[in-house]
Order: sequence, then C-alpha cells, then structure tokens
Amino acid sequence: MLSSINHPLLCPSLPKHGYCSSRTRICNIVRKKRARTMAFASNEGNSEVGVQVGEQLYLGLDFGTSGARFALIDRGGTIHAQGKREYPLYKRKETVDWVHSWKQTLFLLLEDIPFHLRQIIASISIDGTSATTMILDSTTGEPLWRPFLYNESCPDALPIVKSIAPENHTVCSGSSTLCKLVSWWNTVDSNKESAALLHQADWLLWLLHGNLGVTDYNNALKVGYDPELDSYPPWLLSQSYSQLLPSVKAPGTPIGVLKEDIRTQYGFAKDCVVCTGTTDSIAAFLAARATKPGKAVTSLGSTLAIKLLSTSRVDDARYGVYSHRLDDKWLVGGASNTGGAVLRQLFTDEQLENLSEQINPMKTSPLDYYPLPTVGERFPMADPKMAPR
Repeated sequence: MLSSINHPLLCPSLPKHGYCSSRTRICNIVRKKRARTMAFASNEGNSEVGVQVGEQLYLGLDFGTSGARFALIDRGGTIHAQGKREYPLYKRKETVDWVHSWKQTLFLLLEDIPFHLRQIIASISIDGTSATTMILDSTTGEPLWRPFLYNESCPDALPIVKSIAPENHTVCSGSSTLCKLVSWWNTVDSNKESAALLHQADWLLWLLHGNLGVTDYNNALKVGYDPELDSYPPWLLSQSYSQLLPSVKAPGTPIGVLKEDIRTQYGFAKDCVVCTGTTDSIAAFLAARATKPGKAVTSLGSTLAIKLLSTSRVDDARYGVYSHRLDDKWLVGGASNTGGAVLRQLFTDEQLENLSEQINPMKTSPLDYYPLPTVGERFPMADPKMAPR
C-alpha cells in the first residue's frame, strides 16, 4: 500500500504536496473474506507512537472500488492509527445496494478509530472513486436513483453531450459524470426540480457535516467544471439540468464542523472540521510524494490509474486523457478498466500468488492479452465497445 502523509486537504495550514490517505484499490481484490484490520504506526518494534500534549491529529478516509480505509496522522505526517474495511455487500432486489454499503463502511471506520485519539482530531476529509455519481433529493439527501459507478458507461447520452461540449472535452466519454447526469435526466419524468448531483466523496462528507450541495474541483472535473477558470462553463450552465450541479470549492476547504449527533456518539471534539475531498487516484499520487514535473505514479488495484505531474494541461477524450488541477500544476493521466478486479474473476488467491512468483520483470512477455472485466475501455483509448482479449 502507498504510505499516508500529511496534506492541506486535512490540515489546511500545512505545506502543500502531500495527503493523509491511501488508495484502497491496490490489491484489496485478492482478499475473499470481509476484512477488518487495525495497525498502529511505530518508530521501532511494536510500540505505539505517542501523542504529544496539545497535539492535533488529522483524519483521512479513502473509499476505493472494493473497500475503504482510514489513516490518522499528525502535522509531521506520522501515522498514529490506520485501518480498513471491505465493503459489506447488501442487495436490493437483484443489484448491490452500494449506498447502504458505503454508509455502513463509513461509520464502521469511525468506530475503528482508537477512542482516546478521537478528541484530538482537528479535521476530516474523504476521497472517492472519480465519476461515481449520485442523484439525490436536494432536501433530504436521499438517493433518487441508484449510483452510477465510476466505470459505468452511458452511451445513450454521449451524442447529446458531444453536441454541447467542446470537441474532445473530458466530458465526451460515456463514463463521464455529465453523461450519467444527462442519461438520468432523459430517463425520468419526475423529481427533477428537487434533485441534486453529488459524487461519492461529496455524499459521504455530507453525512458528516450536513450541508448538502458541495463538491471539490477534482471530483467536479468530469461533470464539466473548468478548474483553470474556476467555474462551470457557459455551455454547461445553459442546460436545464445545470440546476442539479453542486457548488465547487478547492480540495481541503473547510465546509463545516462535524454534526453534533455524530460528534457525541463517537466522541469527537466540538470544533472538528469536515473539509472537501478529492478523488482516490489523486490521493494515491499525493501519497507517493511525487512533487516534480515529469514524475508519474501508477496505481494498480481493482483498476489501473496513471497520473503525471505537468506544468501544462492536456485533455483528449479520444484517448481518455484528462488533467486535474493540483495547486499551480496539472495531473495529466487516465484510468483504465483493466487491473486486479479482472484477475480476481479468473484466478484464485493461491493461483495469483504462485503465478506472480514466476514472473520475470526483466523479460518481455510474448503474450498479447488485454484483460477487461467486461466490454469497454476508458484509457488509453476510450472505446465502450472494446472487447477483452
């Protein structure tokens, strides 16, 4: 796993270029059993890292594709506690009830935090899977539709989106948040006036702070938000469904204090602040401490994501390439549907371990496989009809 480090996402007063979370996707798919683990950082041996009198801690929660984890750090980036949970699978009719699963996991992780450390947690933030989209009641926050998952494609909406967006814009992909919004908008006849759009991380954060309708500019990228201009573009605001769009803040911006009922139930401080989040692959990049332009990070888990730090913005939906804003630079990259999840479909844990030991990384493979869990790829080519081979 990538190590967790400090970042203004959780500690707004800290120097930039770091983060207090790690990406859940990496290798969680090789575990069959529902996992719950807790580990304490240590300087040597198994002794728990002590907390100085008056010291504050910062909590990051990472919601990936197959499970979630938390890391609790101090200002120096030392991990004082960390833990993880695989998502419990709840069924509604014939489909997985992801909303119930994510919510349950969030509060299980809060319970897993050592009680004696909760009172000194100064701020909380969450990252989630990019383009995982939720349509909610703008008053109650209850889902009006099942979540659109990160890799789900809505080809029915793609021609409409292409007709209004600039050529090869990030939203011109069937798996973009905007395509999911348009698909929902054209499917339903009711509840449109009372609806609101949030991303996975936004909704989980809302459960903690209670102020509905707030996101960050990393999560908002694939719905059409322009992080360079720091606004939604006119071509998007002119659409009737733009009323669903959330307000956008920089990642790590304080939204409000923790809700009183949660604070009292779990023993957090009265002034514990909840901050806007980011996406899971950006959290992984920051955790790798790559701070110089030209440095890249590959996150291999259920899926595969690549991020490269650049001084220039690059976007081309034909290849699934897009750029997230990171302070005064850009994270250029994309996310593929290949990764550990498809291996889990084909091999057992034992087989994966045995076959991995036989891999010679110094030798080029003669095989021409392209494993995908289903038909469709996002990066390095955006092709919803691409078949695995």
